[in-house]
Amino acid sequence: MRRLPPLAAVRVFEAAARHGNFTRAAEELGMTQAAVSYQMKLLEERLGAPLFARSGRGIALTDLGRRIAPQITTAFDAMGDAFAAVHAESESVMRITAPRTLATNWLAGRLGSFQLARPELAVRLHVGDDMVDLLAGEADVALRGAPGPIAGHSCHFLMRMPVAPFASPALLARHPQVRTPADLLELPRVSPHDDWWDLWFAAAMGEAPANNQAGVRFDSQILDGNAAIAGHGVAILSAPMWLGAVQSGQLVQVLPQRAYYRNAFWLMYAEGKRSQPKIRAFRDWLMAEVKASMGDDPHQALVPPKGG
Repeated sequence: MRRLPPLAAVRVFEAAARHGNFTRAAEELGMTQAAVSYQMKLLEERLGAPLFARSGRGIALTDLGRRIAPQITTAFDAMGDAFAAVHAESESVMRITAPRTLATNWLAGRLGSFQLARPELAVRLHVGDDMVDLLAGEADVALRGAPGPIAGHSCHFLMRMPVAPFASPALLARHPQVRTPADLLELPRVSPHDDWWDLWFAAAMGEAPANNQAGVRFDSQILDGNAAIAGHGVAILSAPMWLGAVQSGQLVQVLPQRAYYRNAFWLMYAEGKRSQPKIRAFRDWLMAEVKASMGDDPHQALVPPKGG
């Protein structure tokens, strides 16, 4: 274990030794001259030897003071360089974390415009559904699904998750009889035991019917959506994550009814970072991008959930 004197007193000694004057040291440190003198007294008592020789109103380093002053200054310079390097890295790198579907289907294709707007930032995107600890500094910002704001974080609502059944035009052409939610029970469905199906059927029919359909259960909405595009069945999807496929005609919403998942997407970051320029820049860009991507918001994704 290091046996160090109080660092506040060491800091005062370094400034006083460098200036050769208690008054100028006090001005640099934003302290009173009396406080500087008090800290020096504490340090000398701790060391058991004087560091300054006092003569009238002037001061001069003793032999001990002259011997250790350069080493203390070098140590403070090294600490200053270390913290400056960390600050420079923090200001030049933007670390974003987002879940797979949002990152892959919505965010990745848009991040280029943010990079063009802020070319001085190196953007790093972590894709994963695991919860990254923002308060521990594992990422600068997170786009996360949550039922509402999370304590200790600055949270900005982005969009809700409307869910509805989608299929390829080719599959619907083979099954033109689909007119009601009950008709979907006769069609092949992708991930038929996904909780979103129960959510949607309950909203569309008043209750979720018994589900006896066998089928493959994917662990990702990305896989569900691609299976639907390939014509393998009807998938329950969140429309904002498939805007491109819908606009290009690869996916069609089978029925007009929709439900809303309990979680919405939020932008989150540690409250202590809210004033950082890169955080403000990303927040403003993201909020504008979300609004622009939704157009006239036909799925009501931009309507905040109650309590949000």
